[in-house]
Amino acid sequence: MTPPNPYGTGKLNHIGIKVPSELYEQTVALYLAILTPLGYTKQMDFGVAVGFGIGADGPSDFWVSVAKDASQETRGLHLAFTAETREQVRVWYEAAIGAGGKDNGPPGLRPMYHEDYYGAFVFDPVGNNIEIVDHKPYPKE
Repeated sequence: MTPPNPYGTGKLNHIGIKVPSELYEQTVALYLAILTPLGYTKQMDFGVAVGFGIGADGPSDFWVSVAKDASQETRGLHLAFTAETREQVRVWYEAAIGAGGKDNGPPGLRPMYHEDYYGAFVFDPVGNNIEIVDHKPYPKE
């Protein structure tokens, strides 16, 4: 039996963010760039909403859609994705910066969280704080 993950329950089914129409294409392009290294693909595209999921057939568990008005826009969200390795954190970060993400913390250890917390942070076009993290212990760098 696999021991429980001490850093999350894995019970989240799907999540979506809503962005202004003028930032929609840029935001979708960023998320495609940062989700691809994690095994995600764009699975559904309705023109005003895109669903991303692991593999070719879903399910779509991350959505980006156009907000109907400013009151529906998702701003200030902190969203963290799980990396399999520290190298994946570095690849993700470079993909994010290359796709227009704004640096909010380059890849590195964050011992203030715990001694093996290795993460990177970027802001998406709307200002959401997007992170990738690997919690596994490695030989000390």
